[in-house]
Amino acid sequence: MGTLDKGLRPGLYVITDSKLTPADRLLASVEAALRGGAVLVQYREKTAPESERLSQARDLQALCSMAGVPLIINDDPELAGRVGAAGAHLGQEDGSLARARRLLGEDAIIGITCHARLDLARRALADGADYLAFGRFYPSATKPDAPGADPFVLTEARALGKPLTAIGGVTAQNGEPLIKAGADLLAVVGGVFGGTPDQIEQKARAFGQLFAAHHPLFSLSD
Repeated sequence: MGTLDKGLRPGLYVITDSKLTPADRLLASVEAALRGGAVLVQYREKTAPESERLSQARDLQALCSMAGVPLIINDDPELAGRVGAAGAHLGQEDGSLARARRLLGEDAIIGITCHARLDLARRALADGADYLAFGRFYPSATKPDAPGADPFVLTEARALGKPLTAIGGVTAQNGEPLIKAGADLLAVVGGVFGGTPDQIEQKARAFGQLFAAHHPLFSLSD
């Protein structure tokens, strides 16, 4: 499997969710996704107490480290630094990339939400983002009010030369046009999580088959 910037690989990018991956199923769910071939994991938890978030993030970092897969922390560079995660993901309202870079260092992976706007992507690129996230592309139960995006924005963003992530209602059944348009990573919540570990693993594997068919740097044999 080929690599992108900072060792990022094309493929499935799973994002945890307090409803679909509650505390008692969090590790088992992520472990199943990793078995199924997820290449990047994001811990996203907005409501749990700080002590619980720290404990969960530490457990996930240990799990991802054993699997050789980077862990990204949503909106919290401080937590990422405390647990030794690979980096952080920032929305447009989640603080400056420069501050996150100072906290985490030059080797950290920092991604930025760009919605459907190339101007936001260019600004993120100028600020030193390591990947650019666009979406939502389809109706999303996780973020129903997020602005919509057309796959063509991915094609246009290819010229920026950074790994591109597509998010928002993505499944193995509707992800093909996004990869063909330019997505290197498909960020998925409900399209993978919410079932038994066996179901999660099976859904994750379906994304691997999708990338093997449509992304030039991906190979199931690696």
